[in-house]
Amino acid sequence: MKVVTTELAGVVVIEPAVFRDPRGFFVETYHAERYRAAGIDVEFVQDNHSSSERGTLRGLHAQERFAQAKLVRVIEGEIWDVAVDIRVGSPTFGRHVGVTLSADDQRQIFVPAGFAHGFCVLSERAQVEYKCTDYYHPEDELRVLWNDPELAIPWPVTAPTLSDKDRTAEPLRALRARLPR
Repeated sequence: MKVVTTELAGVVVIEPAVFRDPRGFFVETYHAERYRAAGIDVEFVQDNHSSSERGTLRGLHAQERFAQAKLVRVIEGEIWDVAVDIRVGSPTFGRHVGVTLSADDQRQIFVPAGFAHGFCVLSERAQVEYKCTDYYHPEDELRVLWNDPELAIPWPVTAPTLSDKDRTAEPLRALRARLPR
């Protein structure tokens, strides 16, 4: 397993060892001791699985009081995955990192608590699985506008398919009073 740091402290890309042969492949997608040794020392309590069509954009999502760290991987297709630092007072507040994840390369991204997360689907279809360190609390949701001009995220889609909730998300500035410190 190789851990690749990003320009945002704590956000890392994991490149697991993939063993391929004529039958297919084998990959260890999570091993608590190895991830802890790599600096990902969290307890995951919930696993999520989504399936989406090309052009779908999910995000940017976080939770206010029940902040979640996430370990994201793709089991079918390809996505462009984004983490945004929403911690007020952080030297990288409002900055983002984006990476391509696919079922072919088996890469993962670890998004720490205090970051908003989202992704858009680049392939015809994508299935995404992610582990979370806290449970989903709908009343605690923070939804940051995907195309907030102050974030200037270069999404690879211009007219994404969005949920009604994501369509009515707010710019980061409007959420400031609710953001983690």
